[in-house]
Formats: sequence, C-alpha cells, structure tokens
Amino acid sequence: GQIKWTDTFHNLVVNEGLVSMNTTYFKGSGYTAAFFLGLVSGATSPSYAAGDTLASHAGWTELVPGTAYTGNRPSVTFGASTSANPSVITTTAVSYSMLVNSTVVAGAFLCTVASGTSGTLFSAGSFSGGNKTVDSGDTLNVTYSFSLTGS
Repeated sequence: GQIKWTDTFHNLVVNEGLVSMNTTYFKGSGYTAAFFLGLVSGATSPSYAAGDTLASHAGWTELVPGTAYTGNRPSVTFGASTSANPSVITTTAVSYSMLVNSTVVAGAFLCTVASGTSGTLFSAGSFSGGNKTVDSGDTLNVTYSFSLTGS
C-alpha cells in the first residue's frame, strides 16, 4: 500500500461527553469503558456544537457504516496515559475498509456504541487539512488521542 495522507486535528468534547466523564470519574464505581470510532461525512461542511448528541447533531452526518466501509464503527483500545502535564491517552489505530469510490471523509467522532444512536457521543472533529477522499479498496487508519491539562 501507499500512504495517501496523514492529518492531526482537535475535536470538540460535547456536553454529553463532559457529563459522562465527570459522572463516571467522580461518582462511578467499577466502570468499564467501551468506545467506538465513527467517521464524519464530508458531503457537506460539518460544524460541531456543544449540544450535539449521538441521536441529534444537525451540523454533521455520519459516514454510514456497512455502506461506506465494512462492518460497524470499530472499537478502540486505549493505551496507558502519560504521567506528564498534559496527560495524554491514545488508541491503537483502527482500520476502515472502504467500499465506495470517491468517498469524502471530513473527520471522526468517539462514542459508546458500535451502531445506532442510543449511546453517548463523547467528541467529534474534522481533519485540520480539510476533507479527504478515499476509494473502494482503500484502508483508512485512524488513531484517537485525548489529553487533559492541569492548567
């Protein structure tokens, strides 16, 4: 294979994600996380809002799993957090086997379900370098990092 592009971008942690994080960390007990990474369609220019949820996000659309790429939203596995400020936690790369030529991908989002809209949307964002085009047979690899800063 040949690398077509690489990119890094910041994402918005939505209100629902902030509430989930605070509730889980400060009030939770015995919590086991399951997270999945979905793709944002680049068919229109996406915009993200703090009030977005998995069920309602008027400014962007999901690139449909099973149609644009094989399977559901892939699960992610986080490694160990760094001990510095900021503390960063990163996933191993997840792969999407693309099914349609000239598919435009704008970015990605992190949520708690492999399919559907009943889970929690944690964050969403667009590639900093703009939309990317992938073709049938391409493999798109995405890695997600999250950092917490003490200042």
